[in-house]
Amino acid sequence: MRINNVHPNVHPQAKKGKIVMPKAKAKAAQKPYKDFPLFVHARGYWCKKVRGKLHYFGKTASDPHGTAALDKWLAEKDALLAGRVPRPSADGATIRDLCNQFLAGKRALVDSAELAPRTFADLYATCKRVGDAFGWDRPLDDLVADDFDRLRRAIARLWGPVRVGNEVQRIRCLFKFGYDAGLMQQPVRYGPTFKKPSRKVLRLHRAQAGPKIIEAPELRTIIEAAPTPLRAMILLGVNCGFGNTDVASLPRHALDLKNGWVDFARGKTGIPRRCPLWPETIEAIRDALTHRPEPKDGKNRELVFITPRGGLWRVSERRDKPNGEFHLTTHDFIGKQFTALIKALGVHKAGVGFYALRHVFRTVADGCLDQTATNHIMGHADESMAAAYRERI
Repeated sequence: MRINNVHPNVHPQAKKGKIVMPKAKAKAAQKPYKDFPLFVHARGYWCKKVRGKLHYFGKTASDPHGTAALDKWLAEKDALLAGRVPRPSADGATIRDLCNQFLAGKRALVDSAELAPRTFADLYATCKRVGDAFGWDRPLDDLVADDFDRLRRAIARLWGPVRVGNEVQRIRCLFKFGYDAGLMQQPVRYGPTFKKPSRKVLRLHRAQAGPKIIEAPELRTIIEAAPTPLRAMILLGVNCGFGNTDVASLPRHALDLKNGWVDFARGKTGIPRRCPLWPETIEAIRDALTHRPEPKDGKNRELVFITPRGGLWRVSERRDKPNGEFHLTTHDFIGKQFTALIKALGVHKAGVGFYALRHVFRTVADGCLDQTATNHIMGHADESMAAAYRERI
């Protein structure tokens, strides 16, 4: 039978007697009854505004009648109204609960300048890796040693032993927080294999990778070819052992160009640093300040180095998601520009970037046989008894 009169709403591809009906639009979720305490957010979440802030209680697609959302709201209502972070019971705490509370506390430390943004970014990435590996809704008390063994083997396939050791330490820090915060009834049993690589493994890896240093002839070529302000940044790396973050966050008040000094505590540890500047470094910094663009943000007005577009040379961007999670991305324009330069000059080596300048400084400075002064310039901690009595260097 051939159908000639096709309804105008039928899909235009309907032919040869086959009728293709148009897809019905999905109905938007609505409140199940008038006094339902939650409303439907435009992004498809059950939502409630408490103390001027939106809180989300799950997607409407998976909970169209709001049953689970209502249960979650009732469980967290008292804490939210009191301005506290809702805390699940230890019996029902999941990986998601652990990571959210852990990161909320660390974020507060970043806001109060007690934790570096880069450290927070590393902790955030660790939490995401743990959640993806174990499952975000996995109960904490369900974890066993085999889970951590598989996780360690997975990260060992991706990275070298140094980074594996750092990741293992961050994961242990995460679960220690969970026990201290009362989210677990007992400490986690990691098993015998979930530990940092041994010192022997680290030594062998370092020997295989080769030295992370730039030799003097190559370094002179790089400095000569570097444009403003990268030339000043490189000289600060060699002269003072400054890393990427040190250079990007260096304020003008830390410089005494008249007498040739920089007095700038290390942001990672807060340890004081004071370093004499070479004439070449002073000249390069003056040149960078002369050609320094105006910052777009007034709070960056004190920084020595500003990008041509008026931004920061190293910046972390946070993107919030409707479900309360967020993504943190770090952009390091110093490292990118330095790597592009040494590749163009043909002196690039694998694993050697801008941070290798700290290796250069330490290697050469140790030849002066003044470890105390070298530690002070690099911002390395001195836990000896002599440090308790030393007032200046």
